[in-house]
Amino acid sequence: MADHPETEPAPDADRPEVPEVLAWAGHKLDEMHGASIGRIDGAYVDADGGKPEWLLVRMGRFGHHTLVPARHAVAGAARVWVPFARDVIRRAPRVKAGTPLPQEQEAALLAHYGISGPLGRSAEIADRGADAVTARPATS
Repeated sequence: MADHPETEPAPDADRPEVPEVLAWAGHKLDEMHGASIGRIDGAYVDADGGKPEWLLVRMGRFGHHTLVPARHAVAGAARVWVPFARDVIRRAPRVKAGTPLPQEQEAALLAHYGISGPLGRSAEIADRGADAVTARPATS
């Protein structure tokens, strides 16, 4: 894999921590090119390890919620940027805010974002049962 660094997962040192992602609640979420996507309403963490995995995003002022991967999110000036196109996020499966995320639903979200396969989060949840809760809303 050293020949293809773009396929290697980012080290955990680059991943935001729970207090940081919880502080992003109320911030605007933008794609890397600057297009506005929605507002962050919270975060979801791994049900076993407690590491941040998802940002809970409200699409539009009165819109639905979806989850966006948190691993590569960066923040500054009351904004958070993610490396996914606005259209991809807008088409992401909807979620009910505040409810735990079962493995099957999380796997569908990962596939939507093109994060499936033997690496990263997909590998972490692969051995958990389809009905097992793999992520839950973060609390302070």
